[in-house]
Amino acid sequence: MLGYVTLGSNQFEQAASFYDDLFELCGAGRLMELDGFILWGTSLDEAAVALTKPYDGQPATVGNGVMAAIRTDSQDAVKALYSKALELGGTDEGAPGQRGDGFYAAYFRDLDGNKLNAFYLG
Repeated sequence: MLGYVTLGSNQFEQAASFYDDLFELCGAGRLMELDGFILWGTSLDEAAVALTKPYDGQPATVGNGVMAAIRTDSQDAVKALYSKALELGGTDEGAPGQRGDGFYAAYFRDLDGNKLNAFYLG
């Protein structure tokens, strides 16, 4: 059902580099690039993450309670994404760990403060 999630950025080039390096660990790459907009994913047929400069020209802000979740194929992949995000300048919002029966996750924020989650079901 979900096509893509869009995150706003006030430091577009730095954020684009952050996501290039982060999503490389997921086997994802840039699928589409327009002026002030980049879409990452593994296929246009799968859910993706987009980065944009706000269309209205106003500063990007973080939505309270908004989060993009990145599905992984293992607990090690969750740990790798979380570690990479922090290495790239992201901030911790919850270290990798079991969050419920069969749900393993880590939480972090990108350079603009957008909240993301890496998770594994299994």
